[in-house]
Amino acid sequence: MIQEHRFANATAMADALCAAVVSRLQAALSARGLASLIVSGGKTPLALFERLTNTRIDWSSVHIALADERWVPLDDPGCNERFVRDHLLRGPAAAAQFVGMKNAALTASHGAAAAWSAHAKIPRPIDCVLLGMGDDGHTASLFPANSNLAASLDETAAPGCVAMRAPIEPHERLSLNLAALIDARDILVSSTGESKWQVYQSALGQGSVLNMPIRAILRQHKAPVAFYWSP
Repeated sequence: MIQEHRFANATAMADALCAAVVSRLQAALSARGLASLIVSGGKTPLALFERLTNTRIDWSSVHIALADERWVPLDDPGCNERFVRDHLLRGPAAAAQFVGMKNAALTASHGAAAAWSAHAKIPRPIDCVLLGMGDDGHTASLFPANSNLAASLDETAAPGCVAMRAPIEPHERLSLNLAALIDARDILVSSTGESKWQVYQSALGQGSVLNMPIRAILRQHKAPVAFYWSP
């Protein structure tokens, strides 16, 4: 079952998301002394990051990593690592242990193995995975029409990083595959706007995961999913 949380506005949603993330991280810290958090880039998490950055928890015991990354220099405005460093790893949250995806390889496909080698050191199952959803039904950087999408959405595959290409932006990307994303105690998907609610409703309906990769997250039964939405 998917837990649905609808809010009157984006501020209320960001407040609720922050409370949900902090609750999961604090529970992990209390139970195991370590916590892990996977985050995505894009505009939707900005308000959440601004709230998390000043939260007083033991950030030094929290491991943070990315769900996906554009294969661009770290100073590029589109770089997810730069976004996380600028907006989340500040204040108390600066003490968190961060693992990026971009490395010295020339291409995303060549850098995938090294990226996963670094990523796999994070305590798993991941305590909280934060995902978004695109108008085309993609999540992380698992885009429709990629030649390796079917393999990347195979629940039984080994967890890892896979090279992808967005249909609009020309940059190569790296993404966690489905097996890595659902190796989690909780998955929170957030989205805003009426059009995204319609995308979500379509994703709940019949159809192939290859057409809307977010369906693979919503249909799997390994990790509980909560969907957060506001106009």
